[in-house]
Amino acid sequence: MLALLGFLLILVFMILIMSGRLSAMIALIIIPIIFAVIGGFGSEIGPMMLEGIKSVAPTGIMILFAILYFGTLIDAGVFDPIIKTILKVVKGDPVKIAMGTAVLALLISLDGDGTTTYMITISAMLPLYKRIGMKPILLAGIAVSASGVMNLLPWGGPTARVMTALNLEMSEVFTPVIPAMIGGALFVIFMAFMLGRQERKRIGIIEVDFQAMAQMAATVEADYLKRPKLIIFNYCLTIALLVALITELFPPVALFMLGFAIAITVNYPNIKDQKERVANYADNALSVVSMVFAAGIFTGILSGTTMVDAMANSVIQYIPEAMGSHFAVITAILSAPFTFFMSNDAFYYGVLPLLAKAGAVYGIDPALIGRASLLGLPVHLLSPLVPSTYLLVGMVGEDFGKFQRIFLKWAFGSTVVMIVVCIVLGIIPF
Repeated sequence: MLALLGFLLILVFMILIMSGRLSAMIALIIIPIIFAVIGGFGSEIGPMMLEGIKSVAPTGIMILFAILYFGTLIDAGVFDPIIKTILKVVKGDPVKIAMGTAVLALLISLDGDGTTTYMITISAMLPLYKRIGMKPILLAGIAVSASGVMNLLPWGGPTARVMTALNLEMSEVFTPVIPAMIGGALFVIFMAFMLGRQERKRIGIIEVDFQAMAQMAATVEADYLKRPKLIIFNYCLTIALLVALITELFPPVALFMLGFAIAITVNYPNIKDQKERVANYADNALSVVSMVFAAGIFTGILSGTTMVDAMANSVIQYIPEAMGSHFAVITAILSAPFTFFMSNDAFYYGVLPLLAKAGAVYGIDPALIGRASLLGLPVHLLSPLVPSTYLLVGMVGEDFGKFQRIFLKWAFGSTVVMIVVCIVLGIIPF
């Protein structure tokens, strides 16, 4: 009975989200409560919700201050010199332009926000693409491919969902997959090289005034927010923060809080300016963080009612014994189509806990299943369920269907490369 109730909960949850009848945040709160009442857990719902919220609190706070930190650096113009340098180096060679686009998109994707990555990358590079006659759709494809790899960052969303859904730490999920991200990033650069070579054959190398292009390439914020004299400081601060995160010097939430406090105080010492900057990021931060806490209610009820355990036990019966040891690899492969046809919320909050419970029966740690579930993200970003991808395609004036046809194979390539790296290095067991 509990297993059936759990499957129905997930099914209703996914249908309501994918059909647009309810927003993900509302569905995460309401649907599990309704099913808990149906299952006779009415008197226990409060403690379950509170327990779930407590479990996700550190992740939610970390994401909040990560958004504030990287938003501050983007406003301060940290990426402007990178854009100008790339434009100076690539000049009119399509191969260099495509590879420069990949490097730029990978660096900007450090903020974990696809929308910001697309806006800055397209604004910087589109004038150059049009000037020499390169296809703008290639610019969009390279940007989405880079974002698909860098989306594994803990503050990017999916990794935070994994940590929330499975109640894991960053060191258990994100840190081990860094080599896979490096492999994916190298594949994106290789993809850009191949696409650029095709364009070079088509149009040749064009003479272009890179200084004029650099003037045209503007980031999304106004000039008065730029802090060019603090560029070196901001770079050093970011490098120090990333090193501290990887080495686990302090808990991630504490590091981002400290990093943001330093960044905004140094770049915008005026209190009025600080309030304006925080208010500017409020919309993005609120939408993401509220989702995390709503997910805490979902996972708290799903775990507290033991629906997850019941569903896992029922699924295990249909898995061939011989496949049990390969469950992490199976999860990695399935994550691509699953996240393509359903939202991240539906997959990571609805399906992943079930996969983790099933894998545990075969002796596979939930952290390994969590890592595997992230490897299909490059494919996810080409899904029609991702709003930011519509923004990207619209900015370059291309057709979404054509965009998918060209770049889905490359997205699967990124996923395959990351899976292979994980298997070879023992990040997930084969």
